[in-house]
Amino acid sequence: MVSYDAIIIGAGFSGIYQLHSLRDKLKLNTLVIESGKDLGGTWYWNRYPGARCDSESHTYNFTFSKEIFENWSWPERYSKQDIILEYLNYVVEKLSLKKDMLFDNKVIKAHFDEKSNLWNIKTNKDKTFLCKYLISAVGCLSAANIPKINGLRKFKGKWYHTGKWPHTGVDFKNKRVAQIGVGSTGIQLAPEIAKSAKKLSIFQRSPNFSIPARNEIVNDKYKKKIKDNYQEIRDLIKSTPTGHAFHFSSQSTFDVSNEDRKKIYENGWQKGGLGFRGLFKDITTNLDANKTIVNFIKEKVETTMLNKHYAKVVTDFKYPFATRRPTLNTDYYETFNKDNVELIDISKDSIKEITETGISTIENNYEFDIIVFATGYDAITGALLSIDMVGKNNIKLSELWKNGPLTYLGLQIPGFPNFFTITGPGSPSVLTNVPMAIEQHVEFITDCISHMEKNKYSTIETNNDYSLKWRGVIDKAVEETLIPESKSSWLYGGNIEGKPKVFMPYPSGLPKYKKICEDIVLKNYEGFNFDKH
Repeated sequence: MVSYDAIIIGAGFSGIYQLHSLRDKLKLNTLVIESGKDLGGTWYWNRYPGARCDSESHTYNFTFSKEIFENWSWPERYSKQDIILEYLNYVVEKLSLKKDMLFDNKVIKAHFDEKSNLWNIKTNKDKTFLCKYLISAVGCLSAANIPKINGLRKFKGKWYHTGKWPHTGVDFKNKRVAQIGVGSTGIQLAPEIAKSAKKLSIFQRSPNFSIPARNEIVNDKYKKKIKDNYQEIRDLIKSTPTGHAFHFSSQSTFDVSNEDRKKIYENGWQKGGLGFRGLFKDITTNLDANKTIVNFIKEKVETTMLNKHYAKVVTDFKYPFATRRPTLNTDYYETFNKDNVELIDISKDSIKEITETGISTIENNYEFDIIVFATGYDAITGALLSIDMVGKNNIKLSELWKNGPLTYLGLQIPGFPNFFTITGPGSPSVLTNVPMAIEQHVEFITDCISHMEKNKYSTIETNNDYSLKWRGVIDKAVEETLIPESKSSWLYGGNIEGKPKVFMPYPSGLPKYKKICEDIVLKNYEGFNFDKH
């Protein structure tokens, strides 16, 4: 059995930076274990047509190295999957990290041994390891959710999930295709399928808000401007609540006239991007303010779509705008104007079963050659709970979290010594431009482990009291917003049958969260217990 100082589970953005920080800064013997055949995390698996980041390229990257930032050029405003994967490989090669990564091994077991204070790790390839520090870098959106629909095994055609896309691609030419789901991936995927499919049938349970991305190729002048302003850009994205390159307006919705408000919305719509949700400061806290932006979006969609029935279905919003992360699109609504595209409203005619030849709803039968599940993930907790994790006193993570995830700061779990979670439940994670949340977490964990090594501590562990207090902080903060109006959201686990309906991320923004972490460190890591035994 091979022993390491630290083992990291996952080789995406989190695993890459954490390996560099522990190995190169702290000189710890560190290994990354990755279930995929290569690095990249979500960008290794999500290869579906149209897969693209919804953070602007120059913000969706590492900022810890000025040299890496300035030596890499992003070709578009929003980067495609293959370019992001190319970037991550560039970083790993630059830092010579790949030699300390083990691929094609999924961690299936992690048990803490109280006698040795070591974690015992096992993979699906029967490899076993020991380590003092165990760090989860499994990602928040990595456990694919394939809905439990009767009859899937009977289907004689091909079926795919967007989060586990074949590396060889899928040929839709002259095929009858069913797409189930209209979340972020479905909205990116549908226009691409429609380009070649004989027929695309989009099954929608509930509509999603989507803003134009306004993606474009960037010129050399723009690239130079980005590289010349590294520190300014870094400071900006570290200081905004969402980790993006825009601040939320200080102006309230009703501070301006109806005419001026509409102009502000129109300018934001034409500019595109996630900054649209920051046009007024009270959009996520005042329902009347929120209704003004919802009505604007409805008007824009209705003028875009020729089929007015379809337009009504895709704008039949059941929750306020921005209470779920808004999606970005390129020609999604225009896609419904094509003759080979149809919309099936399964809130009115639900799916009964999958048959040998297609899909049966309560009222209709449809025949397909291909079914695509754009049904998202068992988000935030799913990947961790897929591991047989046992902490002190034989406590199982699945048992501890049976009523919802319990963590302190989204960094540690009570009863699981020396185990850290990067962007775990209880941290800003998916409510931010994720690489910025990752950098903050990795740096906190690295500093904490450095503190332990210098002081010769054997374990660090949080407790139930502090974790419950942190749960209270999150609940109080989210109740001050309109987010509870959308409890069917995956942020609450609403997309997974039987999953506890608990709001999982920290909602008050990255700078506020970072300040809380810094204050805790100044109080000698308040809420964490260190031991030398």
